[in-house]
Amino acid sequence: MTTEERTDTRGVRLSAGDVELIVAPDSGCRVGSLRIGGTELLRQGPKFGSFPMVPWCGRVEHGQFRNGGRSHQLPVNAPPHAIHGTGRDTAWRTVSADSATAAFTYDLADPWPYRGRVTQTFQLTPDSLTTTMSVETEDESFPAQAGWHPWFLRDLGDGAAAEISFQPDWQEERGENHLPTGRRIDPRPGPWDDCFGMSQGVDVTLTWPGRLELKVASRTEWVVVYDEQAEAVCVEPQSGPPNGLNTLPRLVTPIDPLEIAMTWSWRRLG
Repeated sequence: MTTEERTDTRGVRLSAGDVELIVAPDSGCRVGSLRIGGTELLRQGPKFGSFPMVPWCGRVEHGQFRNGGRSHQLPVNAPPHAIHGTGRDTAWRTVSADSATAAFTYDLADPWPYRGRVTQTFQLTPDSLTTTMSVETEDESFPAQAGWHPWFLRDLGDGAAAEISFQPDWQEERGENHLPTGRRIDPRPGPWDDCFGMSQGVDVTLTWPGRLELKVASRTEWVVVYDEQAEAVCVEPQSGPPNGLNTLPRLVTPIDPLEIAMTWSWRRLG
């Protein structure tokens, strides 16, 4: 089967067993659909699914950051801040695709002030999805972040709401401006729109009672959990905290790209 045969207006289709994944490169290279045994797991719609956050994650304070002696202004798309990067609003190129794997890329451009390349890959099996992302530069070094923002359906259709289980080492205290204050505090009960630290790597489990258990895992230590909406629950592994371009900059250099990976693994219940 050719790439063209697997690509329609909805995107590139991957499958393994009774699992189907649809990636939409023209819509920010987001996962538009993940169906397990015919059951959709992701909230549908052009802003939802699961989208990449790159070259920054979450909010950047007032859309401003510095790289050495230079200051930069990003578009303020979530006033008064810039949010979630530019990758989700960009058309990506399909580099390769077969029945269960695919790779996509796009070149960084305005409004991001530095040249570079972002690559995202997907590998699907009957019981897991592994996604990787890298940010590279061939010339100037710059701070960057990468991560993912999935919208998992709270209810899979039978009225049983998803349950969240995780044991973070700390929670980033959230200020009135919705940004971390810089203080690490003991984890507080939800509902959340908060960043947590997991020093041994992200390990969060979603359980839909009697239906499915899904684990979100990554070697990165940062995860944002958002469960303030009735329709969905978000578990967002990312390479640094919100506003990290300013508070915890990670430089991408010609010899040191930024790389991050995430695995969703699942098992059926009942």
